[in-house]
Amino acid sequence: MSSETVESQENSPDLATLIALFYPNCRELGRFEAVEADQMPENARLLLAHDAHMTVTVEAYHNCKVRVEVLDRLRKEPHYSRRILLRRSTDSAVVLFGIVRLDMRAIPQPALEAILSESIPLGQTLIDNNVLRRVELCHLWKIQVGPDLARWVDVPEGETIYGRTAMIHVDHQPAIELLEIVTT
Repeated sequence: MSSETVESQENSPDLATLIALFYPNCRELGRFEAVEADQMPENARLLLAHDAHMTVTVEAYHNCKVRVEVLDRLRKEPHYSRRILLRRSTDSAVVLFGIVRLDMRAIPQPALEAILSESIPLGQTLIDNNVLRRVELCHLWKIQVGPDLARWVDVPEGETIYGRTAMIHVDHQPAIELLEIVTT
């Protein structure tokens, strides 16, 4: 990942910062290159190039519910961060790897408690708690899979997959930074 691949956008999640929450060396996760939607395969574009919750999107794409598996978490006030997988309920296949960092001050208490329980996907929690939110697609990424990502998404190291960074605004304020990487 080079600084040229990360565009500057106000209130945009910083890819390097999100990765560094859990990886001292970003190459463990992969090599990231910014791309436009028309440079992505159709399935990746359908899954990533939109301003909607990934929970809803992957459930519609895979025609089944997904469950969250939290791999690791950090709590450093005022932020709560986690590294997660979304798995299909039908066969437990991984459909998404993600890193989330949220400002706990921006999330209404009932929704925050549900998020911290780590039992329901983030998007579903926000929807279920009627949190006023807007998902903003920030950047699309072509990713050459690194060793740790390969382990979690069952894709060979070096293979190309796709992801995005996005921001969820809560009550019109940037509140949740996301890195979401899909398997297709």
